[in-house]
Amino acid sequence: MRQEKAGSTTAPLFAAPKGPADDLKLISGVGPVLERKLNQLGITKWSQVAAFTPDDLVRVEDVLSFKGRITRDDWLKQADALARGGEAEYVRVFGKKPR
Repeated sequence: MRQEKAGSTTAPLFAAPKGPADDLKLISGVGPVLERKLNQLGITKWSQVAAFTPDDLVRVEDVLSFKGRITRDDWLKQADALARGGEAEYVRVFGKKPR
């Protein structure tokens, strides 16, 4: 299994959608450094995270070296709420503001 670290030379795993990037830091567990790494992988939208397949999870976690974190922090559910209605939907689903 290859050991890659996300950095300035990491090739994108995904094609980044057109348009401005969403604030991925609104997902609990994603800070500025991790957001930058995700963006370098082509992950710029909440809808992308919400649509991760099990294979996508493995690929992202392998490259970023944090096995289980996406599932443990429930990124998919958080991203789905944000993609459907931004912070207002997040508050409706989780009962609190993101981050």
